[in-house]
Amino acid sequence: MRSAAEVVAALRDWLGASDPAPWIVETSGSTGRPKRVMLSRRAVAASVDLSARRLGGGNGPVAGRWLLALPPSYVAGVNVITRALAAGAPPVLLEDHGSFAEATEKLASGGQGDLPRFVSMVPTQLLRLLDAADAGRDEDAAALATYHTVLIGGGPVDPSLRARAAAAGVHVVATYGSAETCGGCVYDGLPFDGVALAIGADGRVRIGGPVLFDGYEGDPERTAEALVDGWFLTSDAGRLDEDGRLQLLGRIDDMVVTGGVNVPAAVVARRLREHPDVAAAEVLGVPDEEWGNRLVAFVVWRDRVGLDKLAGARGSTNGRGSTNGLKELRDWVGEEHPRSWAPRQLVVLPQIPHLPNGKADRLALKGLV
Repeated sequence: MRSAAEVVAALRDWLGASDPAPWIVETSGSTGRPKRVMLSRRAVAASVDLSARRLGGGNGPVAGRWLLALPPSYVAGVNVITRALAAGAPPVLLEDHGSFAEATEKLASGGQGDLPRFVSMVPTQLLRLLDAADAGRDEDAAALATYHTVLIGGGPVDPSLRARAAAAGVHVVATYGSAETCGGCVYDGLPFDGVALAIGADGRVRIGGPVLFDGYEGDPERTAEALVDGWFLTSDAGRLDEDGRLQLLGRIDDMVVTGGVNVPAAVVARRLREHPDVAAAEVLGVPDEEWGNRLVAFVVWRDRVGLDKLAGARGSTNGRGSTNGLKELRDWVGEEHPRSWAPRQLVVLPQIPHLPNGKADRLALKGLV
């Protein structure tokens, strides 16, 4: 695997080549076999330009310095590198510095301290930086507030996390997209100018426009399934609110049919994360003889106090497949959603397993049950 510096150099050459072959980005494989996505230079250039225009707030493209805090092999890392190069300077690599604050200070070198700063990260990274002050690293938390925009992708941004960032003076923009769309092309629910967004009859999110990929390398069958009549058919379910903003309901395969009821697992997980004693949660459906599928909640308690409180009230086993806290969480879900949406199994974990791009490792979670 190439280092971040090697990827930066390779992308610089690719952007400057006369007629380059597509850049290949491999998907995370969070739900199965990874795909090799072919991105044309034209699509990447469109993504760079449209993102800069959106970040400019209607005042034209905005250029600045970028910090690379994500793996360069994934599309989000490629985005940071290409946007930085287009703005005139390679990104500063977080991995080359001892702390986030030190890397941020490096952005001001070379007389460029007045340029706006940008960084892209996943929710877990944002949370850890906001927690930095509590851990005695005030300089990291303070550095975060100096950025023009912190782009957050790779998973849902809980309202509580976003509110906490705002209170710390951090401007967060939630992004949505995939390798097939050159990364994020929907910011805070609104697509870039020139990017089309629609919801199919089956509730599937569809995206069109200049940022679309050319296909999957060596896989014409999967390409034909994903690219239909100029649209990329995502794996996500969603709806458009009255303002035309995209609201994601989870992956199409997250719509778990249990007892004859369609349950959006991502919405249930979002509700569980709002519980005061829950630090992290994911929800998946697994085959079940009685229900067709049963909804399983994978939960990380916020601290031992929360765990002990629930264990003492309900009785506990070791957590794996236990009923520890299950009624508490079922009631919590039922307060806001239909009772039929409540999970039927609880798996308590010390942490949610994640892939390098920040997404939950769904295959690892299913392996636990």
